[in-house]
Amino acid sequence: MRNHLGQAVLWPDGAYREHKISLQYDGRHHGGLEQHLRDIERQEKSLAHGWLEVRISKRDLEGDRPAVVHKVRRALLNRGWAPR
Repeated sequence: MRNHLGQAVLWPDGAYREHKISLQYDGRHHGGLEQHLRDIERQEKSLAHGWLEVRISKRDLEGDRPAVVHKVRRALLNRGWAPR
């Protein structure tokens, strides 16, 4: 993700750049207080640059119909994506 000058400000774990959606995987190390505070700061910075952040946990990836699919689909629809 870049600012108006083209300088990198954040590196999401994944992204849908055309829709300004960043994907952030919150693994085990995100449970500590300091990391939690950095995650909040990262999310605020994303919003300030017009990006929607989708946070994904291990649980979101489990099962036959993982929740991550629904989270990302909802974010894409909210950003104007139209399924074919």
